[in-house]
This record gives sequence, structure tokens and C-alpha cells, in this order.
Amino acid sequence: MISNNIPFAIDALIKGELVAIPTETVYGLAGNALNEQVVSKIFQLKNRPTCNPLILHTHSIDEVLKYVQHMPPMALKLAEVFWPGPLTLLLPKKPNILHSVTSGSHLVAVRIPNHPLTLSLLRQLDFPLVAPSANPYTRISPTNAKMVDDYFGDDLSIILDGGTCTKGIESTIVGFHDDAPIIYRQGAISVDAIEFIAGKSKVQATIKDRVTTPGMSPMHYAPKTKFLIVENIQHFLTEHPDLKIGVIAFGDSLVTQSKTEVFNLSKNKDLEEASSNLYKSMYDLDKQNLDCIIIESFPEISLGKSLNDRIRRASFR
Repeated sequence: MISNNIPFAIDALIKGELVAIPTETVYGLAGNALNEQVVSKIFQLKNRPTCNPLILHTHSIDEVLKYVQHMPPMALKLAEVFWPGPLTLLLPKKPNILHSVTSGSHLVAVRIPNHPLTLSLLRQLDFPLVAPSANPYTRISPTNAKMVDDYFGDDLSIILDGGTCTKGIESTIVGFHDDAPIIYRQGAISVDAIEFIAGKSKVQATIKDRVTTPGMSPMHYAPKTKFLIVENIQHFLTEHPDLKIGVIAFGDSLVTQSKTEVFNLSKNKDLEEASSNLYKSMYDLDKQNLDCIIIESFPEISLGKSLNDRIRRASFR
């Protein structure tokens, strides 16, 4: 059921049921983070490997401190700048955090989402939520309530409808070593923005078959349709005239070839606009019975680095 009824969602969560919640990044599949059975339900419904940890969501730094042993000075500095917002911090957990939430790690991923509906919900609960993206494992993350409903339908008590997600890709995950930041997942806050506050940061490369934080799986955010990163869209179309192709364009596009579906992320080459539209474009084109979906890499600057990370994972086979 798609609704904006917060009291109904609160009642469902207290009963140990799963609820989809909107955030500024993507919709999350949420449940009581302190309930082992609820956490298990989330892994099962998503078909998510239990070695892939979850992110804890709450509404204030004071609440975060109930579940982490401490916040390094740089973590606190980043939190004060970017929370509420699409920043996830990897911090030493207290014993009250379930091992299943962290996949056995001594670190827990935490964030304060920046969405009025979900912040209101979190303030009325006496427990935090875990909320991985509300999609089957490796599939395209949902950025509106209808996408969640298409994925899970009656498996959820309620899908809280908070409109379209403004950021459109997942949070940036930052951990620390000797107070120096390590970026484990590039996301809606660019590396440049993190480094403006925290100084030079290490970007952790994804290691195949080794997932240490949420979102590090090499294949992720993928449509069922073959997804390709190409050097030049028009050249690819010319070389494959018999294929039915979906094009995800960025900037001015003169694609006129027949049997081609085109979705332009941003005619003005605005990376923020492209970010908010990326998953929806992939999702819509995936329904068109195409031979493949193609896209060119984004400029390797600012948010373009995060978008390139997403499309690389979507094309991983």
C-alpha cells in the first residue's frame, strides 16, 4: 500500500513488519535495527547476502551516540556539515548493535537521512531503523514509491510516499583510520566536497568477493537488459543498426536512429540533475524489451565520479 500515513508506518514497524521509506538518496527497505528477526526478513526479502552489512538510520547525533562507541573528531566535523544528508559514517559499534546488521564487523554504518517524512518517522520511534535500498539485491535502486511497489508489492505493510528522491543515488560512505577519512563508497556527496572539509582522502577500490561496507559489491544497480558503457553513442548506433537500443544521454543529443529509445539525463549537462534521473532512466528503459542500454562515461569531476562508479557497477558482468 502506497501512503503517507506515518502513524500506520510506526505501528507496522513496532509490530516487526517491514516498511519502505523515502530518503533524499533512494527509497529504503526499513525495519527495527534492534530486532534480529526483522533484520533477517530484510536480508531474505532482498535476497541480499548476509555478508553485506546494513546502514543504521536515525534522526540526530545524540541518537547515533547511543549505538557507537565514539566519533573521531573528523567524523563529528563531517556530520556537523552534512547531516541530515547523504553521508554515511563507519564507526565502532556498541554491543547493542546486532552482529547481523554489521555482518560481524566491529564497525557500524550510520546516517541521518534528509527527508522530512522519514525524519518525522524516526523521531517518533524509540529504536533506529536499518534501511538498505528497497530493491532486490543488485537491481536498480528505487527513486519513487511506484518503483518500490513494482518490486515488492504486497510484501510490505506500507510504502511511505515521499515523492521523487532529490539526490537519486546512494549516500557516500566514509570510514576513518587515525582520524584520516577513507571513502568506501562514492555517492551523492562528491569526493571533492568531502575533501573540502576533511582534507585529502583515500578512495577505497572495490575488491571482488570482498564486501566490507554496504554498497561495495562490484555488480550493483543493474538492469536486466544488457548495459554498456560506450566511447561514443552515435558511433555505436551506426555500427549496430539492427539492434533495438536504449540510449541514456547527457547534454545535447542528436540521436535520430530508428528503433532507439532515448532518455536525456540533463540537456544542460547538470550533474546533480543527471544524478536524480539516472536510476529512473535505467528502470524505464529496462521495461522496453531492448537488446541493450548504452551510456557514455560522465566527466570525471565532482559528482561525475560517483555516477561513473554507478554505471561501472551496472555494466559489470
